[in-house]
Amino acid sequence: MTHRLIACLFLFAIASPALAQRAPDLRGWKTNTDKRSIELDELMSGGPPKDGIPAIDAPRFVSISAATVWLKPQEPVVAVILGDAARAYPLQILTWHEIVNDVLAGTPVTVTFCPLCYAAIAFDRRLEGATYSFGVSGMLRYSDMVMYDRQTETLWQQLSGEGIVGDLTGATLRQIPAQIVSFEQFRADYPTGDVLSRETGYVRDYGRNPYAGYDNIDERPFLYRGPEDRRLKPMEKVVTVSLGGVERAYPHGITRRVGAINDAVGGEDIVVFHGSGAVSALDDAEISASREIGTTGVFLRTVEGRMLTFRYEGDRFIDAETGSVWSALGRAVEGPMAGRRLEPIPHGNYFAFAWFAFMPGTTVYAE
Repeated sequence: MTHRLIACLFLFAIASPALAQRAPDLRGWKTNTDKRSIELDELMSGGPPKDGIPAIDAPRFVSISAATVWLKPQEPVVAVILGDAARAYPLQILTWHEIVNDVLAGTPVTVTFCPLCYAAIAFDRRLEGATYSFGVSGMLRYSDMVMYDRQTETLWQQLSGEGIVGDLTGATLRQIPAQIVSFEQFRADYPTGDVLSRETGYVRDYGRNPYAGYDNIDERPFLYRGPEDRRLKPMEKVVTVSLGGVERAYPHGITRRVGAINDAVGGEDIVVFHGSGAVSALDDAEISASREIGTTGVFLRTVEGRMLTFRYEGDRFIDAETGSVWSALGRAVEGPMAGRRLEPIPHGNYFAFAWFAFMPGTTVYAE
């Protein structure tokens, strides 16, 4: 399937919602539909068929310096850090493929991005001693990508990492911290890191956004058929955390203005960062020309047994206890704590409607 056809399917689905919202045809799948946690009519066809949006199964990587030829400093990348290994997965590539099956620091991972929810999530691909690889099913549930594993063809909800139809229904993939940052921010913190190459084995218009204009707080979500939560506009971005059985959403309208929020969720003391940085991947037709939406991160506030309290001042994150300056990726770059890193925790940076659909008990942070 060519990149033009994928873009046309997206546009055609907007113009012809009845076709796009037809129930998916599971004939030919080996999915055990008798075992499921949802009703099958909750699934919708997103337009492209199974693997019509091809996952990247043999990813290649280039150096930071090689990537600067085609990746602009302000462009968003998904940063995944495991041990001493750091990799950046540019959204200009993930927008067209949605899933990358990879191995990082010896850990099989799948790095995913659902453009319709702005959900960038990394998972450990192992479950009970088995390693799975994932593809794009072509189905949606509540506008969120439904993945499938190639071993059992169980269907998986991307936003929650849960098996929802098939033999592995009820299993949950372990989420690995992943953060959308600008390429420049990744380069500053991890100058020897790897960057996913454009040499994917497919011809796509990398750098172009087939969902131009979608990142608009006044619009409605695409192909969404689910519960409505009126606490926020559906397309407002939120930073989300789930800790100790507690879910909390931090509206961008607050996080962008405050910069650093010190909070406690599920018995954990955390800080939510939101500073300058990345542009949106879903605004302008040319990603690098999109508007700046900033970079968010969520971290534990305790470093070497010491609790820190943060503020955002002059485009810098500063802790009150030592006066150290921290990057958006949680690295101390100046002061007594220089070289230390905050422990990242899995978080989301989603459109509000998507998080609320799967986490209806979420509390919304208010000043």
